[in-house]
Amino acid sequence: MPLRIVAARNKKTTSLYIRGSYLGISVDKSCRTDRRSLAVAILKRLEAAIERGEYPERQLSKEEPTFLSAAVAYMEAGRRRRYVPALIRLFGGMPLREINQEAIDRAASAICPSAVPGSRNAAVYTPIAAILHHAGVDIKVKRPKGAKGRVVTDWLQPGDAFGIIAAAEQFDSEFALLLKFLLFTGLGLSEPLSLLREDSRLDDCAAWARRKKGQAHSEITLHADLCAELRRHLADHNGRRVFRFHQGGHLKHLLLRAKLAYLRLPCPARREIGWRPPPYRLAWVNFHTWRHTWASWMRKYARVDVQGLVATGNWTDPRSAARYTHAVPRDEWSRVDQLPRKHGDRQANDG
Repeated sequence: MPLRIVAARNKKTTSLYIRGSYLGISVDKSCRTDRRSLAVAILKRLEAAIERGEYPERQLSKEEPTFLSAAVAYMEAGRRRRYVPALIRLFGGMPLREINQEAIDRAASAICPSAVPGSRNAAVYTPIAAILHHAGVDIKVKRPKGAKGRVVTDWLQPGDAFGIIAAAEQFDSEFALLLKFLLFTGLGLSEPLSLLREDSRLDDCAAWARRKKGQAHSEITLHADLCAELRRHLADHNGRRVFRFHQGGHLKHLLLRAKLAYLRLPCPARREIGWRPPPYRLAWVNFHTWRHTWASWMRKYARVDVQGLVATGNWTDPRSAARYTHAVPRDEWSRVDQLPRKHGDRQANDG
């Protein structure tokens, strides 16, 4: 029975009571007021306290670890903090031994009630698992169905890719070089932006990729055309970082401007509040599209297999690299001319 506000059983008091159960916790508590509006506010606070694990109050031993202590230790270790505050507000001082799959699922419903599975996974399941594992808790967190989101592998044809780069060259040659770097290395955007001058060995057409997401740093081979342009670029400025850009809205606007310029559509030179681009053919292209394009081109034109893509260091899981097999037509398609023709035509497969 859900929590509800009822009159007191004892007629000697006018205080309203909250009775029922919420998330499996039974409640029989006086509101200490006869005003229903105050009682409703108390009921909402009580539900929030139950969601955070703060009701009923627990008697904890000083040695027993709680989610709060584990989360603080996790953040002090330099780990990602983005979603942790919301989890602390929900779990608070709940003992780690009480955090199980059911509690995590309830947390996901409370924090992200209308979010898609991928967003729930990023905001709740992944940080909780990371905090628990950092605290030494051996738990296998079951992710929601569809947690990996929609697999996107859209890639650019050469004409469109080089057309966008050529359009960018007209207004910002360094940004055009950044796009070419993404196209010919398959790196994520953050990796070339963190590339230092000393990381490149242009005489050997090689560079040192500072990987993200826990991957080991590794050496990459630079395309000959890219290497020549990098040499000219580094001769023009003395900064330590190869690219002077930072992630953010400015970079996104530069990409939008390059796409629209290639399609001969208008776009302001600077971001304008309230301005929206018209519908256009390449609206789906973002910075990650260049990574998909590199992988698809490596499969289609360089004939690199799935294991070869993994060997480059851009992927660690063969299942992730296998999604690019669509770029290479299967041998069976070469036999499409053997299908029967319409009645009256000579059959290609007649004896």
